[in-house]
Amino acid sequence: MNTPHLGNGSVGAPITRGGISVFPVYLGESDLPPISTGPTAGLIIDEVPGGDVPHLVVTNPTDRAILIVEGEQLVGGLQNRSPNVSVLVPAGGRLEIPVSCLERGRWGLHDSFSTGTTHTPRRVRRTKNREVARSMAASGIRSGNQGAVWSAVHKELKLMDVASGTDAIADADVVFERDPDRYSAVEELVSTGPLPGQCGIVISHGRRVVAAEVFGAPDLLAAHWEALIRSGFLELPTAEGRPSASSALKLLRRFATAEATRSPGIGLGTEHHVATDQVSGQALILDDSVVHAGIFAR
Repeated sequence: MNTPHLGNGSVGAPITRGGISVFPVYLGESDLPPISTGPTAGLIIDEVPGGDVPHLVVTNPTDRAILIVEGEQLVGGLQNRSPNVSVLVPAGGRLEIPVSCLERGRWGLHDSFSTGTTHTPRRVRRTKNREVARSMAASGIRSGNQGAVWSAVHKELKLMDVASGTDAIADADVVFERDPDRYSAVEELVSTGPLPGQCGIVISHGRRVVAAEVFGAPDLLAAHWEALIRSGFLELPTAEGRPSASSALKLLRRFATAEATRSPGIGLGTEHHVATDQVSGQALILDDSVVHAGIFAR
């Protein structure tokens, strides 16, 4: 993959609550320009004229680039959606972006789009990312395979014992109302916030490392901190044992050195898509620096 900025990352001591550990990730200095992201970035999100499930239109009215993160929940519109890839929208730019639906049972005008308080759960994202990587390798199309994503959403809701009238993954947030310990863990980590210089996180269930989220600069992570922590604690741990920093680093380096399908980004930068037997995910690279990477272990 040849992304030394990511492969040379380091991790710090984890915080463990309820069998789930969060390792801080640190990267060296990057040459990224100023970038905005998150709910307050100023991005305008609209339906494609006439309505189209797998696409949305985004407009950046500001004077700096805005990062859309794969995994964000875009709630509202005709259906809740999530971007299939991370996109860096140039200042003043207007783009059509590929998305997957996260709500099977609704197709009707709702409120304007807003960013969800929780990122899409990792297993749904893992399914979507693997399908996008395969589609990119086969045809150069960023298709998330809507049927597979809906199936993953339905399975996730069932595992969480969440009833949703429209099969919307956003309804999974009810788990925090039902489980005071999980809610307290999230509140504690959110209030602590990222550590100085922290650019990402690695999530471990006991000894099993399951996912990582890495940004090119600390302020980009900070803008998504609460949504990522909430997403990390949506599910119960899937393994026991002691968390390992070496295993956390192994996931980052395995992704950084994996064979990837590369393509020009929809906006600025270059996309790297990975789907191997051990790791999957994608990264958006700008001038040899990671802007965002979402990484998922098998």
